[in-house]
Amino acid sequence: MASRQKILLLGATGGTGSSILNGLLESNQFDVEVLVRPSSAEKPAVKEIESRGVALRVVDITAPEQELASGLAGIDILISAIGPHDLLQQKTLVRAAKSAGVKRFVPCAFITVAPPKGAMLLRDEKEEIYNEIKRLEVPYTVIDVGFWHQISIPPLPSGRIDYALMMAEPVIHGDGNAPNLITDLRDIGRFVARIVDDDRTLNKYVYTWSDVLSENEIFDIVEEASGEKIERKYDTAQDIEKRLEDALAALSLDPTDPAKRLPVYIVQYIYSKYVRGDNQPRYAKYLGYLDARELYPDLKLVSFREYFAEVLEGKGKRPYH
Repeated sequence: MASRQKILLLGATGGTGSSILNGLLESNQFDVEVLVRPSSAEKPAVKEIESRGVALRVVDITAPEQELASGLAGIDILISAIGPHDLLQQKTLVRAAKSAGVKRFVPCAFITVAPPKGAMLLRDEKEEIYNEIKRLEVPYTVIDVGFWHQISIPPLPSGRIDYALMMAEPVIHGDGNAPNLITDLRDIGRFVARIVDDDRTLNKYVYTWSDVLSENEIFDIVEEASGEKIERKYDTAQDIEKRLEDALAALSLDPTDPAKRLPVYIVQYIYSKYVRGDNQPRYAKYLGYLDARELYPDLKLVSFREYFAEVLEGKGKRPYH
């Protein structure tokens, strides 16, 4: 009988990382450990993970390569769900993974499908890590997940679902017809557990999806299921382009300021998804991604309609809270 692969997960307390941890544990296929920075080891969220029987590896990811490599000893698969402002810290992690003989490195991707350079600063920075992986010939899998159901729901006039929402206003971007890949947050971990245990995905890019819907289709589902009519506001392509131009100009004054980077990230997401139309199956396949739904047709997933029904029943949960 083959021994179980040992997985080390970085970023397990975040939204994506929590889903990945749950998916790995539910699969019962792996020995799972969590990489924790020394400054986070005593935090309640980390203690909660430890209470589930998950072993911690307390490692400073800014440490020198050899020290980091020692912290990765015995790991078969390293999965990073690090935060957006710390992405480039993965460069040393890649080198350490190479030294430690990690058999598969899953860098922090987990965003919408977009071209490798020039459309999204966040994707550009992720690409720096992907290039470092390829330069060192580290085995890898890049996993993108589109957008989440949980941040795709517009508010209702009654306010009855505000408890679960990130969206403040019922805004349609562009003409609202661009199809978009969306994944229920809980499905991300279920997909990852399959993907990292599959030889077909080694040294490949994979995209996941629970649904493909345009904003108009999402609004239609929300209206139909709730029985409420939403007064749709429109954000034109020209308005989006102007906001992007302004955000980039502000960032150019101080490219290292996280407060100036965040508006660029947000507007570029909108522009890529709704104006360029990047985040859809057709373009993902053009870029060479594998379709996780085609790889795992038996996987039971949560449709957007099903998730919204949960929200109407008071069972939704606002991300990042």
